[in-house]
Amino acid sequence: MDTHRATDRAILVGLRLPRQGRREVEESMEELARLAKSAGAEVLATVVQERAAPTPRLRFGRGKVEEVRALGESLGANLVISDDPLTPIQERNVQRVVGIRVIDRTALILDIFAQRARTSEGKLQVELAQLTYLLPRLVGQWAHLERLGGGIGTRGPGETQLESDRRVIRRRIAQIQVALRDVQRHRGLLREHRRQVGLPVVALVGYTNAGKTTLLNRLARAGATTADQLFVTLDPAARLVTPPGRSRFILTDTVGFIQKLPTQLIAAFKATLEELAEADLLLHVVDASHPRVSEQMAAVNRILGELALEGQATLVALNKTDRLGAGDAFLRQMEQDGGIPISALQGSGIEPLLGGIDAALRSTRLGCRVRVPYDRASVVSLLYERGRVLRRADQPDAVWLDVEIPRSLAGVVAPYCVDGNGAEGARDPVLAVASPGSSEGGDP
Repeated sequence: MDTHRATDRAILVGLRLPRQGRREVEESMEELARLAKSAGAEVLATVVQERAAPTPRLRFGRGKVEEVRALGESLGANLVISDDPLTPIQERNVQRVVGIRVIDRTALILDIFAQRARTSEGKLQVELAQLTYLLPRLVGQWAHLERLGGGIGTRGPGETQLESDRRVIRRRIAQIQVALRDVQRHRGLLREHRRQVGLPVVALVGYTNAGKTTLLNRLARAGATTADQLFVTLDPAARLVTPPGRSRFILTDTVGFIQKLPTQLIAAFKATLEELAEADLLLHVVDASHPRVSEQMAAVNRILGELALEGQATLVALNKTDRLGAGDAFLRQMEQDGGIPISALQGSGIEPLLGGIDAALRSTRLGCRVRVPYDRASVVSLLYERGRVLRRADQPDAVWLDVEIPRSLAGVVAPYCVDGNGAEGARDPVLAVASPGSSEGGDP
């Protein structure tokens, strides 16, 4: 038996409303085409209808749906993909008219996620999103039973099977939610461990295919999978970055954002997206070469707002500048606003970016003077390992240090902090500034 799955041959359909600009809709349809190709489909044609308002039954006009049916028959299409969300009733009605399978952008993105998820956590999150999306659409799965009509022996089976399927799906959703709560607890323990050791966390955020994973590989010398496709990275990754002469930090990478991101995904990926809330710094990676870069940045900021992260400390990395000409107007404006131009692929701009990250992390750190007795050498080692020692003086009874530390180490260091006059009248020594070549001047 041949189990090879034939390539889907798709027609893309979209609706342009009066409030939408023509270019906006064109860009959205181009993105839908890239999504379809990422899912493995062949795009045969694109159809856009302009209407004053969507229709309740079909979303599109009846004549336009008939046009899509005829186009599908002539091209041999077996799939119609709507750029906008379809209600279960609209999806069912359009499918009856065109005679082939109909899905919307949400179902397409969920299919891509199902293909790309590798870890058990990622698979659970995708399955939860898929089941949540499927549940209200179950009625359509049993539409063929409507042809049975009335009479003895024809009443009930469809409804019975439908309710049975709903119970199975709801039970599975409950099981996944329990498993994901365990994932949340585990991630919480990992974050607590990171807080205890004092390593700051920088989280990569940005539009899908902006180059986040390429930048992760560049900064952490990692080997995460990259490709010029949408949603290559679904499973979160964390790597230690140790830039010479600067503070070490953990760099995390997670799923990219996109316009019209399905709400089911945001809910299902809650455990993963919590990593962003716990990060010391968000590194917003922008594809500066994209023709609609401003809209992509706005989409990312909008989703961050939905996640209540709009107040998080953020640094913008303007990626793919190797594709831009000298003197690009957008690039100049973003640089004036604090953005840092880089090319993660070629490695240009990485040093200024590391400097910007280091400066941003310092603003999230605390400075204090500590007096550590010699019998607490482990505390001194911790300050050198996780903090930044600015000055040091070795006295007969203790080591005096001026340090910068992550806020997560404040509780550990608090018992040793002293003011400028020393603790309990102890003489405040003159602390020597560490020389650039010494271990005190930087972070090991």
